[in-house]
Amino acid sequence: QVQLVESGGGLMQAGGSLRLSCAASGRTLSRYAMDWFRQAPGKEREFVAAISQSGGTTNYADSVKDRFKISRDNAKNTVYLQMNSLKPEDTGVYYCAAHQGYPLPTMRSIDYWGQGTQVTVSS
Repeated sequence: QVQLVESGGGLMQAGGSLRLSCAASGRTLSRYAMDWFRQAPGKEREFVAAISQSGGTTNYADSVKDRFKISRDNAKNTVYLQMNSLKPEDTGVYYCAAHQGYPLPTMRSIDYWGQGTQVTVSS
């Protein structure tokens, strides 16, 4: 079992930056590709970013490419999402997730989910 706990969410004005963290406990994080998803009010949960087990491969949704950066520190069992140039449409609950395999997950491929952290971007 892997437990994932997100932190770092909050309220930010458009154009600002936030860094989310996801701390893992249980099994060694390095076994898993790690992901960030988000869910806006009234919308389905969507993929944001993923990083491979070693950190050498990353993938991003087109909507966040060049603004967000995912990284990981396996020694600290922690994954990060640096979010820059925030837009109101980035508002939502951000979820950390873990899965085995290539870092481009579907909802069905996720093995573990965190409980989420709220990000609100005001215009």
